[in-house]
Amino acid sequence: MRLHIANGRLIDPANAVDGQHDLYIADGHVVAVGSEPDGFLADRRLDASGLAVLPGLIDLSARVSQPGAAAFAPSELRAALAGGVTRLVLPPDPGAPLDEPGKAEALMRHAEAGQCRIHPLGAMTVGLAGETLAEMGLLAQAGCLAYAQGEQGIADTRVLWGAMRYASGMGLALWLRPQDPWLARSAAAASGAYAERLGLEGLPPQAETVALHTIFELQRATGARVHLTRLSTAAGLELLRAARREGLPVTADVSAHSLHLTDVDIGFFNTDFRLNPPLRGQRDRDAIQAALADGTVDALCSDHTPVDDAAKAVPFPLAEPGATGLELLLSLALKWARDHRRPLAEALARITSGPAAVLDKIAPQAATAGHLGVGAPADLCLADLDAEWLVMPAALQSRSGHTPFAGMMLPGRVRATVVGGSLAWETPV
Repeated sequence: MRLHIANGRLIDPANAVDGQHDLYIADGHVVAVGSEPDGFLADRRLDASGLAVLPGLIDLSARVSQPGAAAFAPSELRAALAGGVTRLVLPPDPGAPLDEPGKAEALMRHAEAGQCRIHPLGAMTVGLAGETLAEMGLLAQAGCLAYAQGEQGIADTRVLWGAMRYASGMGLALWLRPQDPWLARSAAAASGAYAERLGLEGLPPQAETVALHTIFELQRATGARVHLTRLSTAAGLELLRAARREGLPVTADVSAHSLHLTDVDIGFFNTDFRLNPPLRGQRDRDAIQAALADGTVDALCSDHTPVDDAAKAVPFPLAEPGATGLELLLSLALKWARDHRRPLAEALARITSGPAAVLDKIAPQAATAGHLGVGAPADLCLADLDAEWLVMPAALQSRSGHTPFAGMMLPGRVRATVVGGSLAWETPV
């Protein structure tokens, strides 16, 4: 299909482009920017007047699989496309972990043309039990991007040591959320005065820093590449900053929830704010914002985790952690830029070229993602950056309407999403 996107404001942070340029697409790739190629005859012309043309968003942490099954939930793929997200990294599902090549192959067979591009994370250990290493080499051949433990963590440091040695020797990467499983046991909120006032078991910042010290020490010994997902503490970010100065092969992301919210937003036990990692204090939030601005953190993720009503309609400590986020990712990046007077291109880079650079270090086959230069995959979205919209849970595409941003007015609205040169989503104006 040949597609001509006309009259739009092309914003491509990776190529330092911000101006009115037409885009010409053929065979799933960008073939020209600005001037029409000789002999180009479009099958369809999209008028992007008044809209921004952006690289497709890349989300480094979003759960879109059917719970406990090797298949994708159509509602969550629609949510991704409605949010302008064209590429997803899938954390392991504890109900159906990808710990065997056949499971990964079965999941990837459900990735259809016109849907988001999917990068599943393989299980680092069999059944995510933290005891026996999975066949990471075979999982890589089956399509797994890297290897993770999800929220389960690893209590036995010898297992993590073995995983790092194996990954380093095979040129693979680990995708870790640094959290000491013993300190995290029974925690429902971040430790501090607010958790004490509510009578909630607190998660101390040391749960993150102890895990980070271990990870970095083992990295020094093995040289293994690690991506740290959803860092949440000021102390943890300082350790990351030092590790990057040292030259350790590490990248990192933070969640959009932690970027904007703090523990006091929980209010009177509102389970929509029951998240993992839990919302922390203002000092931590300020450190997250600073690390995202100075490039210590590479990317902003949605941490999309759809949760059913029944799992939220229980006392706060018993509620299932998670919130829907795919349809809010662009808006929350724009809100950060607006509220803190950050350049628009910088905010967009954290959800396009920034996560693309992470994928490039881990999976060079994804190196062309995150920009709209000639030859790039035609993955993009058209967005009204001036729009303001009310987050109404019932109007979201996700099967779950639980989000801490419900009832808020947010900037920016995706109007259309293109994947591989095909129009995958179009929202009525």
